[in-house]
Amino acid sequence: LNIMDKILEGLISSDHSVPVKRAIVKKVVEAAENDVTQEQCRALFTLTTRLILLGDDAFQKQIGLQVLEAYARYHRPEFELFFCKDFVLCLLQQGYGQLEHRDAAIIDYIHCCLRLLISCPSVLETFSVIQVEVLRMVCERPEPALCARLSTLLSDFMQCIPREKSGVLFCQQLVRTISCFQCFASEERELREYVGQVTKVSTLLQNIWKAEPATLLPSLQEVFAIISSTDPSFEPSIALASLVQHIPVQMITVLIKSLTTDQNVRDASMTKALSRMIDWLSWPLAQHVDTWVIALLKGLAAVQKFTILIDVTLLKIELVFSRLWYPIVRQGALSVLSHMLLSFQHSPEAFHLVVPHVRSLVQTLHTDGLPTSQTFLLQFTELIHCMMYQYSGFPDLYDHILEAIKDFPKPSEEKIKLVLNQSAWTSQSNSFASGLLRPAGKSETGRTGLINLGNTCYMNSIIQTLFMATDFRRHVLSLHLNGSNIVMKRLQLLFAFLAHTQRAAYAPRNFLEASRPPWFNVGSQQDCSEYLRFLLERLHEEEKTLHVLQLAKPKVASLVEPISRDTTISEDRKDSHLVEAENRCANDGRTLIERMFGGKLITGIRCMQCNSISEKEEPFTDLSLAFCPSSSSQGSPKAERPTEEGKVLCQGSVNGGSEAPESTNLATNVQYEPVRNEPPLSVPDLVNYFLAPEILDEDNAYFCEKCVSLQRAERTMKVVSAPEYLILTLLRFSYDAKSHIRKKILDNVIIPPALRLPVHASVTPVQWSSASSSPLQVDSPESSENLAKKLKPSQGEEEEHRKLRLDEAEKMTRGRETSVQSVPYMLSSVVVHSGVSSESGHYYSYGRNINGADGTQHPAGLSPVKQDSASDQAACSLCTSDQGDSLPNAGLEARDWLLFNDSRVTYTSLQSVQNITNRFPKDTAYVLMYRKQELPTLNGNEGQMANGMRLSAEPPLQKELLDAIIKDNKLYLQ
Repeated sequence: LNIMDKILEGLISSDHSVPVKRAIVKKVVEAAENDVTQEQCRALFTLTTRLILLGDDAFQKQIGLQVLEAYARYHRPEFELFFCKDFVLCLLQQGYGQLEHRDAAIIDYIHCCLRLLISCPSVLETFSVIQVEVLRMVCERPEPALCARLSTLLSDFMQCIPREKSGVLFCQQLVRTISCFQCFASEERELREYVGQVTKVSTLLQNIWKAEPATLLPSLQEVFAIISSTDPSFEPSIALASLVQHIPVQMITVLIKSLTTDQNVRDASMTKALSRMIDWLSWPLAQHVDTWVIALLKGLAAVQKFTILIDVTLLKIELVFSRLWYPIVRQGALSVLSHMLLSFQHSPEAFHLVVPHVRSLVQTLHTDGLPTSQTFLLQFTELIHCMMYQYSGFPDLYDHILEAIKDFPKPSEEKIKLVLNQSAWTSQSNSFASGLLRPAGKSETGRTGLINLGNTCYMNSIIQTLFMATDFRRHVLSLHLNGSNIVMKRLQLLFAFLAHTQRAAYAPRNFLEASRPPWFNVGSQQDCSEYLRFLLERLHEEEKTLHVLQLAKPKVASLVEPISRDTTISEDRKDSHLVEAENRCANDGRTLIERMFGGKLITGIRCMQCNSISEKEEPFTDLSLAFCPSSSSQGSPKAERPTEEGKVLCQGSVNGGSEAPESTNLATNVQYEPVRNEPPLSVPDLVNYFLAPEILDEDNAYFCEKCVSLQRAERTMKVVSAPEYLILTLLRFSYDAKSHIRKKILDNVIIPPALRLPVHASVTPVQWSSASSSPLQVDSPESSENLAKKLKPSQGEEEEHRKLRLDEAEKMTRGRETSVQSVPYMLSSVVVHSGVSSESGHYYSYGRNINGADGTQHPAGLSPVKQDSASDQAACSLCTSDQGDSLPNAGLEARDWLLFNDSRVTYTSLQSVQNITNRFPKDTAYVLMYRKQELPTLNGNEGQMANGMRLSAEPPLQKELLDAIIKDNKLYLQ
């Protein structure tokens, strides 16, 4: 033994070469066959154990291991006495020498010794000791390296694994140990080593679950307890993802249902669990993680846990998208991303979080040339097309994406609808969109957006449109309002916040409550045009009521007062114009709505039998423009003028018709023949169709009070008073009487930046027949003859009477003819409806970005036109457009227009406004607002209107409004 000891020590410390040392070791191993006493064996085992555990290098450990195996094989009883349960217990509890018991070398040594004793009866006692000690060890949360060595030992010797209750506890503690793993490596070799260690531990659990199925469910419960923990001081390792691939897939349905229906699981815990499962997508070798994540998402949707789904989607969608860059986890990440986006259909917020990253990903993968990348891009671009279809009202976000994916096939509309319908959550709640917007600074435009409070884009688009009506906004802000509950007061406060808040987006909750029509259901999608009409009417009636109260109680201060000279206004001459203008406007008897949006129409009906004429003057705040009937929907009308039937089909709450030939002349005897491949209609075409004469005949015949019967008649409409802001609503919703379906007319309409509206000089019209008035009657000279002769005239007399009536009618018409002025208008705002259905969709608006002191443009060529000749008069009676290239301020620059899309406000251009339907076929102009262009006066003063309605500057904020804004800004900054 001494000789052997000396040889080994000399061998270790000598300078012999490695081959020489190996030859010596071989001789030593061969000597193991010789007879050796028990004491000598024990001493030799101690010596080799010291080399194995405390050796300075790998060579020493290798020498000790070879000698130990050789002597243990030839002297098994002696080695069995040496490697007893007490020695193993001492190693596992106290270590060896300076080696701690938690050192991986001790586990490797025990593993080696167990292989040498596997056939010995005494090893069973050793197994029992190890069963207890390994449970204690995993409870001490060993590091990944030690845990991996222990897992290898237990995988080879399953007898060492605790049994029954201890086995369940061991699995649970091993799961918790995995959750504590951390990897601080940065080199690929170290990362691979870490992943390998985790894989060994998870494989051990897989083996235990197969051998003891009763341990599986408690283990999974422990996993959920860990990932659902809301303790902020603990963040479980994503190494837990390595366990997912070992859970039988057939258990998914039962487990998910159990989790989602458990009343003891709080929403906060479920949110944490789902978030951490999504983090598992980053684990490189895990399989089926995407399957489990999607199953849990579906399970939560089935029990209507939508708050959890919304929170987690908004929190994790960007992380899931970032995994698409890595091929090893790309497919699973795409599956989860697709489900999250396609099911999140109540708001575009989740999709818009990933939109900024789409182009770079597509461009990078498109150029790498790998077949796997191209296959992935086909699936990915299909997903993007579906999302842009679902939320098509964001052209400023999608233009660069469309350019990036133009080379990839676009799925059909039917396929997109099928995909969206299969993926949607089943909830009909509309309260999702609010409260989850992330705080952000204002956009580069400096403008404020409006938060969508649950399908309130119809209101947001109208508010921004009214706000961009410069003169209206300035007048609203200049009012002194004493009543706090009136709608005008809330509109004033809302305008003040839009102009001065530091928030990127403001939530107009108070204004929504005050201005929502009673028949509008909370949270439902509504018609923005209907809302606009109600709002203007409400403001108009409110002001009229307040004026009546003011007249009834002259000593009581008016609720609507113009700014007086003793208010806190700068003495600057520019601000003094505000006072003078407001005073003049307040004294003309009209409400602010009438002054800004009010116009007048005269509707006249001429009986074509007796030529009697009846006229009625009516106020309007907007013109509803129908589409002309086309050949495909209405046949080929041959009437001299548009038939009443065709016009009624187009004009109304439901209207029919599609793209028709562009009208070039609306004079008498124009034939409306449908022409294929005609250019799209323009706004002036629709205005001219609206003002065109109509023939009332057959079922729609006119009851003439003079003839006392139904007669064929001609109805005409003409504008006699032009509003300061002309609102045009394009009636895009048709009704199919056969199928009883409302449809949206998707025809493109050319929107000119400027147009001229024919306005007739106002005359006092003759009102419709009533108890106190009768229509204007143009009788023929024979009206004094006896009744019998009139009822039964001869053929010659009848012809003579007809000629006399026509001559008299012509004289009457010439006497009533007035000059027609072509009033110039400039495009101010456009509200766009995005969607293929008349029942749903999304609204956003474009607004002209006016930066001048008075906000007035005077483009060349927009001078008044007043003609007297017949030909010029006919030309002037048509609505026409002015070419944008002749207008120096037509909004052609990239920042001359703003796009308001709920909380988002971005710069855009007139070209984007005009081409929106060409680029996005579902997005169509719905409500247009044109601003009247003031004409230079003789003294050259262009700064304000002749009637004092145009203010030259923004009014100063009143103290009450200023205090409210300062208070809110402080709150926001805090």
